[in-house]
Amino acid sequence: MSYIVSEETKTTLQKLLTIPEVAAGFDFIKQDQNDCIAEQIELTLVESPTFHEENRAALFKQKFESLGLTNVHIDRAGNVVGTLKGSGNGPTVLVEGHLDTVFPFNSVHEVITKDGYLHAPGIGDDTRALAMILSVIRGIKHANVKTLGDIIFVGTTREEGMGSLGGMKDFLDDNADLIDASISIDGANIADITYEATGFKTYEVNFYGIGGHAYAAFGTMANALHAAARAVAKIADFQVSDDPKTTFCVSNFHAGNDAGVHAIVPKATIKFNFRSNSAELLNELDERIFKAIQEACDEETARWGKDTITWDSKIYCDVPAGTQDPHIPIVESVYSVIEHLGIKPNFLQGGSTNCNMAIDKGIPAICIGRGYYPEGTPVQTFVHNLNEKYPIDGAYKGVQETYLMALLCAGVEGVESIIKK
Repeated sequence: MSYIVSEETKTTLQKLLTIPEVAAGFDFIKQDQNDCIAEQIELTLVESPTFHEENRAALFKQKFESLGLTNVHIDRAGNVVGTLKGSGNGPTVLVEGHLDTVFPFNSVHEVITKDGYLHAPGIGDDTRALAMILSVIRGIKHANVKTLGDIIFVGTTREEGMGSLGGMKDFLDDNADLIDASISIDGANIADITYEATGFKTYEVNFYGIGGHAYAAFGTMANALHAAARAVAKIADFQVSDDPKTTFCVSNFHAGNDAGVHAIVPKATIKFNFRSNSAELLNELDERIFKAIQEACDEETARWGKDTITWDSKIYCDVPAGTQDPHIPIVESVYSVIEHLGIKPNFLQGGSTNCNMAIDKGIPAICIGRGYYPEGTPVQTFVHNLNEKYPIDGAYKGVQETYLMALLCAGVEGVESIIKK
């Protein structure tokens, strides 16, 4: 997309960069790279599967305390929270990364340094974000940067999978009135900007019939598995929007067992996920899917005319969709910061990150990346697999990006915040 940053945004960034304390903190972060990498390795070795983040949370809390943050605590959702106090004359800014990884316990045995990369499950997503937060705090404190607003740093729980961004949701449910801007660190590449929210829902639907012998009971009852199959076939034929991007996937289908291979099953189960960058289209697709499920049950029931196939559902994930104007100050600012780092910014279409929850609350929000990758690197292969790796060279640039964005949002003595309360 063609994108032009306003002169006001450019001027604000340049003014911030001329403040000696800000420049000193910016330079310190580059010098801090080895310590930041060491903490990234340390945190990676404390495994933290979704719903089991307690050990890593305890360590992260200790690090917040050692850095002198105030009001350090673990909240009701298991999130680790600490505040860097400002003068009280600016907005309150949230900077967060998530504590959990997609890997079960006993997946991580060591972190290997090889060919310029750190190799270990979870070394990037999102453990690197936690190390970045600690380096940002050190940079601010080392240079004695005085912010106008408070910066609340959080290690959030339950971002991945069935966690459904739950830690961020709970934190904002409790604190949304306090937060004026939100910065999430969760993209792979620091060139990428996420300012939209791809919403998604994940359901389980169970189909119920009577069940009986595949031969003796044939024709005397409807088949729950056949009803489920009819439903899947209907969903498979859906046409959905390319822009806003909308998707669907039936990912699980369970019924019967080998012992009952000659039986009409009394129950069949499907699980499915659907997503959209449009809240309206997400809700429309929800209605279409459940209409198809009811039609499938009605058709299977009518086919035999003997009994009624029924169904029930359970929702696992319900994440809101939303968008923001691409020219609000927080988006223009991150674009300018990335350019200042000598990198070509790239807008992503949508995104399912903790940013969703802030956007849903009407809070100006962005999600930025963790790693510095040369243009053209296929970074999508570097996360969510046991061969996950993270590039060491230039890693400090992501920390500098976060640092400048936190200061632009909070404001510093001599430069007002880009966020208008």
